[in-house]
Amino acid sequence: MDLLSIVLIALAGLWAGTINAVVGSGTLVTFPVLVALGYPPVTATISNAMGLIAGNISSSWGYRREIFQVRHTLAKLLPASLIGGIAGASLLLHLPETVFSYVAPVLIVVALLLVAFQPKLAELVRSRKPATPNTPKVPAVSFGLLAAVFFTGIYGGYFVAAQGVLLMGILGVLLNGTLQQANALKNILVLGVNVIAAISYLLFAFDRIEWFVVAVIAVSSFLGGHLGARIGRKLSPLALRSVIIILGLVALGVMVARLVTGSA
Repeated sequence: MDLLSIVLIALAGLWAGTINAVVGSGTLVTFPVLVALGYPPVTATISNAMGLIAGNISSSWGYRREIFQVRHTLAKLLPASLIGGIAGASLLLHLPETVFSYVAPVLIVVALLLVAFQPKLAELVRSRKPATPNTPKVPAVSFGLLAAVFFTGIYGGYFVAAQGVLLMGILGVLLNGTLQQANALKNILVLGVNVIAAISYLLFAFDRIEWFVVAVIAVSSFLGGHLGARIGRKLSPLALRSVIIILGLVALGVMVARLVTGSA
């Protein structure tokens, strides 16, 4: 790997770690970079997911106060998320790589739509769950919330990208808590899915892991997660979303071009 590639991956990891701490969808920064550098989609997904675990850890630590507030809620949601993550990782490892090549562009479009409409989603969340002193300290967990978290875990275990954005929407609408509590839960649930997926990769897809890529993303995303947890709320959401969408469209273009040329 040349120096320019290392720098690009490191910058993408730093940015992804920062974005994941604030909103989610950091994979839409790192995944396009890896694909553009020539890594196969499944290899890029696996290596990226493993590397971003470090950023998930640092961002979760940054929200440790809010996590403590909702620890009982987390204890109910985390198993559903982990089981979903196992199912998603199993799909990724056992379905033919050609299936992922066709499905990934569709999932990128879904993820980009989630990112693009995140402000409207946040507005809906604020209108339904205004921050007031009467907000319960221990939000209740409904069956609908458990089911939604489970299916999001499947999505995250299979593709990773924008899992955090999807969880923020689900938690904001279905959980009777504050946005900060939702963000804390989101960070832990994403971390859990990525860890369980990583274990599956280590056991069943060791040969598909690009360890140098994992290391570069791990170090840079760890720093980004720490940065995002501290000053993420001061960053321009519009600027972040714009770059995510641009890079996501680049990845989409590269993958569609490969499908066209491969089938020609």
